[in-house]
Formats: sequence, C-alpha cells, structure tokens
Amino acid sequence: MEDYLDEQEQWRQVVTWLRESGPWMLGAIIVVLLAYGGWNYWQGRVNRTDLAAEGRYEAMLTALDRGQLALGSTLADALAHDYPGTPYADQAELAAARISVQNNQLSDAAAHLTRVLTGTHDPQLRVLARLRLARVQIAQGKPDEALRTLNDPTVKPGAFAARYAEVRGDALLAKGDRAGALQAYLAARAGADTVDAQLLDLKIDDLAHS
Repeated sequence: MEDYLDEQEQWRQVVTWLRESGPWMLGAIIVVLLAYGGWNYWQGRVNRTDLAAEGRYEAMLTALDRGQLALGSTLADALAHDYPGTPYADQAELAAARISVQNNQLSDAAAHLTRVLTGTHDPQLRVLARLRLARVQIAQGKPDEALRTLNDPTVKPGAFAARYAEVRGDALLAKGDRAGALQAYLAARAGADTVDAQLLDLKIDDLAHS
C-alpha cells in the first residue's frame, strides 16, 4: 500500500511539474519544429538553386563544345548574374573570360576575372583568377597593372608559384626589364613540373644569349 502511495505521489509531482513547465516546454518544442522546418526549407531551396545552376552550366558547356561561342558567352553571363555565389557562377565567369580572350575582347575578360577574384569563396580559384587576370593585363599592354596584380601582399600562390614567376617575367619583359625577366624565368624553371618547361627554356635561352 505504501508503495502504491509512493507511486501516486511521484505521479502527482510529475503532473505538477508538467503543468508548471508546460508552456515553456511547448514553446521550446515549437521553436525546435520551426527551426527544423526552416532548415529543411533552406536546404531544399539551396538544392533547387544548385540544380538550376548546374543545368545552366551544362547548357553553357554544350554550347562551347559545339563551337557556339556567342551562345556560350550569353549563357555564362546569365548564369553568373542569376546564381552569384555558387561554384557554377565562378566557373561560368572563367569560361566567359576564356571566350572573351578568344574573341580579343580583353576588357570583358578582365571584368569576368575580376569578378571571380573579388567574389569567389574558393581561395585556390582566387589565385587562378589573379594569374589569368595578370596575363590579360599584359596582353592589354598594361604590364605595371599585371605586376600589381601578381605582387599583392595578401597573395599566397602555393602550387601556382612557378606560374606566377613566369607571368611576372612576362610582365617585366614587356616593360623592357630583361634582367628582371630572366631572374623571374629562372625562378619559374625551378618549379618546372607546373609550367611548360620547353617554352620556359626558350624564353630563358633568348634572354641569356642576347
């Protein structure tokens, strides 16, 4: 009988606690459910955005593979505009820059690469975009700008160090600094596994024997 009374007392305590804590618990449950529903909605939205961006990207690649450069460029611009912040937008900007270079539209190429440089969340892609931008600036006859692009103190080229050195040499050569260009090419040659060694040797030989 005492055991039974103990159980009744325990149950009354539980009921009392639930009555006192009920509103707070209900509020907490609602918050959790709302957060869970919001997270699922956000994830679904992100997934739909990624799928749409991927579809646009595939269409762009198809156009480029077929040699439809104008269409590919248009699709790349639209993708970058409609889905900024996605990896597909970054890749589309790079593709659009390549198309612009092929069409000798160097200002457009520089604009695309600058958007990747300032907007991407991928540090390696930022390093690559900076390298390509410097090459475009050299082609534009702006070697000083190219050197500023390459020599930014925040840049850590890492695996691209040899390529950076080679393009730095190209910029110095464009300025008429043959000695500086040779030193840069020699520095690049030390990392020949990441550059075109034969082309680099031709550049070095041309400067060393002239």
